[in-house]
Amino acid sequence: MNSHPNAKHVPFIVLLLALLIFGLVTFRDYGLSWDEPLFYEYGEALGYAYTPVNWFSPDFDLSKSYGSSGDDHKTRGPAYLLLARTPIHMLESLGVEEPSAWHLVNFVTFLLGVWFIYRLSLRWMGEWAAFGAAALFFTQPLLLGHAFINPKDMPFLVFFTGALLFGFEMADGINSKTKNVKRKIWDVVVAAFFLGIATSIRVLAPLAGILAFIYAIIQLRSAVHRPRLAIGYLLLYPLLSILFMLASWPYLWESPLKNFFQVFLFMSDNPTGLQVLFGGEIYRAYELPRRYLPTLLGITLTEPVWPLTFLGIGFAIWKTFASIRKHQRTEHGSLTTDYWLLFTAFLIPTLYVLLLRPPMYDGFRHFLFILPPIFVTCGLGLVVIFQAAKKFARGTAVSNWLRAIVVFVFILPGTFGAAQLHPYEYTYYNSLVGGTGGAFRVYETDYWLTCYKEAVEQIQPESLINLFVRREPYIAARYASANVIVRDYRAEFSQIASGDLVLVNTRTNEDRKTVHDAPIVIEVGRGGATFCVVKQVP
Repeated sequence: MNSHPNAKHVPFIVLLLALLIFGLVTFRDYGLSWDEPLFYEYGEALGYAYTPVNWFSPDFDLSKSYGSSGDDHKTRGPAYLLLARTPIHMLESLGVEEPSAWHLVNFVTFLLGVWFIYRLSLRWMGEWAAFGAAALFFTQPLLLGHAFINPKDMPFLVFFTGALLFGFEMADGINSKTKNVKRKIWDVVVAAFFLGIATSIRVLAPLAGILAFIYAIIQLRSAVHRPRLAIGYLLLYPLLSILFMLASWPYLWESPLKNFFQVFLFMSDNPTGLQVLFGGEIYRAYELPRRYLPTLLGITLTEPVWPLTFLGIGFAIWKTFASIRKHQRTEHGSLTTDYWLLFTAFLIPTLYVLLLRPPMYDGFRHFLFILPPIFVTCGLGLVVIFQAAKKFARGTAVSNWLRAIVVFVFILPGTFGAAQLHPYEYTYYNSLVGGTGGAFRVYETDYWLTCYKEAVEQIQPESLINLFVRREPYIAARYASANVIVRDYRAEFSQIASGDLVLVNTRTNEDRKTVHDAPIVIEVGRGGATFCVVKQVP
């Protein structure tokens, strides 16, 4: 008797449910990051642009939908904020405070990306290898931490990956003889939705659409079934994508082409003078050496990632040449077209960074979206290992238990690292630099100041006390008790008196420069690294 066809996905489903439970248990542990409060305020202000009664008001002004930091945020597409607003309001109605509500919704969005990785991997490998690729992806401490606290780069990773996945599936669907017209149109709408939303989040997203379009053209060349209709679907794809983008980005409503081009130029340059600690030296974001991205890719992902990636690339090359010689597809799909187009989504942005050296800061969070092709390739590396195990067993079928053990071994470093660093998983560095403790004072750790929550909540004075905060005091104010008066260190430096507290983070070693002779009364850190300290002025 054959098992149910969905039974083969049970390991992934169980693991995804376990991850969801983890998120539900821990989402309140994470402190607000540097970029969150004003960005969420932008999301709340967006309701103005989507309230029909406002459109007919004589003083209708789109700038009211950008929030208090409109000049900064209006150029950041708000599609994710729009989609998340309703779930956030529902959670708030249940008594969940706003920051934690956002962290939970951010995490659930990340789980959607995990599913995309799994589903994308199934195009070229079996269920266990795809399961391993997804498991290795979501047990990366770097990504697990950003999953909660990053409402910008992580949602872009998710929707960019969705745009690739559904773009490829659209291309397969419109060239299919078995799918009906309604199903093909639905495929186009879904692919266009993810591409449009991804473009509204970041203007780099059209790369995913271009790759999907190229794949569709390649597929169309070999199709003999109603090619003219397929071309019609392909023309509908970019049109709908543009409509979804425009509908979810009020800043473009006044002048779509001009404002989009302006945003594209601005984001390509990404001008900033922020300081970055890298290799023990402090650079300006626009002065970083070319080795910055390759170095961080090597030391912030777990140790198994790159060996599996190179093994997977070798397997992909071998399978590609084999399929070309035999003029046939591999067991789980073609490695001559869609896989290499997927890998291009990693290669092109990486080459852009290496050749043009745009300003970078906060690790490589702006380029997290290049990682999914790497983890799919890790899945191909697992295929090689599973095949080798089968040969070692002299043709005996490799049991699912053995596959599970192999996957468990590879995800163990990330799982252990995340447990050790919680709730600062994103500060992870691997053993190549001695872990997060070895990276301390050499590379950035808690660059988004999430340690403020833990530090400020420990301050529980019986009488009023001043807390001067070196950076972003509004984050600390969110967690201060009634007797703690939060003040801006830089704006009110002259008013600091004996007995006052000073909160300073270790980003670019600022704690060494700020009231350096004052004793430390509170220290927050993990894994041998200090993220922020509270000092008391003598």
